[in-house]
Amino acid sequence: MSPQRKGRASAGDKFLEGQLLLAMPGMPDPRFARAVIYMCAHSDEGAMGIIVNKRARKTSFPDLLRQLDIAPGETRPRPDERVAAVRVLNGGPVDVQRGFVLHSADYHSSDNTLAVDDEVSLTATVDILKAIVNGDGPSRAIVALGYAGWQAGQLEDEIQNNGWLTCPADADIVFDDNFETKYVRALGKLGVDPAMLVSDAGHG
Repeated sequence: MSPQRKGRASAGDKFLEGQLLLAMPGMPDPRFARAVIYMCAHSDEGAMGIIVNKRARKTSFPDLLRQLDIAPGETRPRPDERVAAVRVLNGGPVDVQRGFVLHSADYHSSDNTLAVDDEVSLTATVDILKAIVNGDGPSRAIVALGYAGWQAGQLEDEIQNNGWLTCPADADIVFDDNFETKYVRALGKLGVDPAMLVSDAGHG
């Protein structure tokens, strides 16, 4: 699914753009075990999100820049310190060779940026990587390789079957690099103690 929202619902309905999905303990797919997913798009046509708590072990942001032959411009002989702060994540099992940048809303690139909510946007072009290197990018960003995707009705069925909890998003949970604590912190927003969480519990 491309980062273009289709059939976006009005406020107050069932769609989950800008919220977090938290995998329940009974999640059968190990790729989503304890996953925290930021939902970028959700409509009656399907859903798309980025896992924000699983770091890519074999790829760093400088590695990615070298692979794409992106270097600082002449006015920026050294990479901006923001480059060092960008983390590369395993965003999900779909289209894993493609990069998606989840970032703060202070960066926008015309038709290439999807504003998910007031705080978080998604851009999937090389231009944003060049902007980050040259100091013109967003103040906060993560790069995800791949994404999580659902066909029409699939996510709703999984939630109904207690595969996922949903909760409001938090920019710190989305962007900070404390990956090991994001799942517990997100559960904490719901007042849920992970030790008490069982696979047959649900949250509407």
